[in-house]
Order: sequence, then C-alpha cells, then structure tokens
Amino acid sequence: MRNTLCMIALICVSRVLSAQSIYITDASEISFFSSTPIEDIEAINTTCTSLLNIAKNDIVFRVPMAGFQFEKPLMQEHFNENYMDTEKFPYATFKGKLSDTLDLTKNTIYKTSVTGMMNIHGVDRAETYTGTIEVKGGKASLKCEFKVKLKDHKIKIPKVVFTNIAEEIDVKVFFQYKPYEKKK
Repeated sequence: MRNTLCMIALICVSRVLSAQSIYITDASEISFFSSTPIEDIEAINTTCTSLLNIAKNDIVFRVPMAGFQFEKPLMQEHFNENYMDTEKFPYATFKGKLSDTLDLTKNTIYKTSVTGMMNIHGVDRAETYTGTIEVKGGKASLKCEFKVKLKDHKIKIPKVVFTNIAEEIDVKVFFQYKPYEKKK
C-alpha cells in the first residue's frame, strides 16, 4: 500500500513539474521594418502565439500573417494579397532548440541563441538567431532581432514597386511567457 501511494505521489509530482516546464505567450509583438530611399514600411502583429518547453529547450511560434497592422490600409492590402499570399500561406512558423538550459525560477537575463526551422511564405529555412530571455517574477520575456531576405522565402516584389521595398527586412520579436496551466 505504501509503495502504491509513493508511486501515485511520484506520478502527480512529475506531472506538475512537467506542466511547470511549459510556458505560453501572455503577450506578443512581432514587427518588421523596410527602409528604402523612396519609402519606409513598418507593421506590427500582436496576435502571435508561442510555446517554450524548458525541459526540452524547445521553442515554437506561429504568426498569423494577416495580423500585421500597417499605418496605411493600402499597404496592408498589398502585403496580404500581392506579396505574402496570406490566403495560401496564412502563417509563418518557427520551431527550434535553445542553446542554453534555462532556469525560470530565478530572476536573471540569459543571452542565448536558438537554431531551428523558419517557415515564411511556404518556404522552410534552417536559421540561427540570438536574443535575450529575461526572467522576472516567474515570467520570461524573449527579445530577438534578425533580418529576413525576401528572396530566401520566394517573396516576389512587382517591378513597379521594387524600389519601394527593401530586399532585406528588419524583424523584431517580443514574447512574454507565463507558466502553462492546464484547464480543468
């Protein structure tokens, strides 16, 4: 009987620990910026989701491409219909491994990198990005900046507006994570 109770307790503790190793987005923001002598283009998306599994050093995120908001509605329309084909490719995704083991029970800042597969516009590319993860009060926030070359993801720009859009886009990522709590 005692061994059975110990086994049940061990199973319950391992499930609790497993759940505590999973963190989900509490807030998110991905922005991009394209600068040319003709025009600057900027958009922000706050509808992204991400999951961080610190037990496995895994990170994944999904970005609804139609969620990017532009200053000018016409830019948003062109982005979705002419460049990103958001009906055909509704999401950009990333799945990767963190280079460091994280301890989210201690307030600290990690400078880390992640290597994985980025999918934009239906094209997969192996990538490595560097960034910081700040742990404060049981929550973690990730900040990362990188560049995306349009040609790497087969994003074509019509010749008429080719000088208006940079060939390489600056991307900034921010995710605020909280511990995942399974709904009862």
